Amino acid sequence: MIRTVLAAGIFALLPVASAPGPEIRTADVDRFYALYDATGGKPDTARIQRDYLDHASDGFVAFIKMRRITADRIAATLASQPDLYVKARGCAAQLPAIRTRLAASLGKMRTLYPDARLPPVTLAIGRGKPVGTANADGVMIGLEALCAADFMVADPRDRFVHVIAHEYVHVQQAAAGSDDETGTTVLKAALLEGGAEFIGELMSGAVSYQHLPRITRKREAAFETGFLDDIDKPAEGSRWLYNGRGTADWPGDLGYWVGYRIAKAYYTRAGDKRAAVRDLIELRDPKALLAASGWTPGIRL
Repeated sequence: MIRTVLAAGIFALLPVASAPGPEIRTADVDRFYALYDATGGKPDTARIQRDYLDHASDGFVAFIKMRRITADRIAATLASQPDLYVKARGCAAQLPAIRTRLAASLGKMRTLYPDARLPPVTLAIGRGKPVGTANADGVMIGLEALCAADFMVADPRDRFVHVIAHEYVHVQQAAAGSDDETGTTVLKAALLEGGAEFIGELMSGAVSYQHLPRITRKREAAFETGFLDDIDKPAEGSRWLYNGRGTADWPGDLGYWVGYRIAKAYYTRAGDKRAAVRDLIELRDPKALLAASGWTPGIRL
């Protein structure tokens, strides 16, 4: 991006310095694989606790508490899915390149949303799930789970960058108080997830759920008409969100894609793009935003 500056009667084009990105922490991954190598890939529960979890970083401690990660559960997953951790090592080897790209992408957050908080991103090795989570204190990613989620984005470096950009938008939503899950409807949850997809795309260049546009192509109107029927239903337990991979006929997490299309319609229509990003993050009135977006089922964007 460039900025035009008037100096001594002459327009000069000066580069805008990119904002520094958040700290990206990977020490927990290094600690896990040091233990993994020392035990031939078969650390027992006691060693996992003593040599790994007892030395967890602050971000990983939060992840452990939020997602019930224990030494017993890691040991059980190592025994039942050893290939998960072998594959994750390949992703771990690509962390230097991923970190460089992430710093550039996440550094755009404050340009898009001046009130953005920039807490750290923590990558660690967990129990095979979840892929990650976020709160106002940062993003926490299970490297082994995200490495295995190749149905989302084929290239692992792309997958890490786009998914973490999505999660970093959730950090801003949490700080703004818009991600309160109490009584969350299908519409609100779809706009939170779809807003994270859309703003994440502005930051990193692509969405994280790249399989959904492919699966739903030429069926947009049918899916989205059904979405309108369900917008006031509870998000939890719905057919739109947090329901796994789904099937070819009805893909899981379809609300992410519909919410993305509503968010994109709203942003495209807005005269003030920065204000539009703020509205998507703070999400004060989901139905008002839906109405203002001009979105209709099957709209071409």
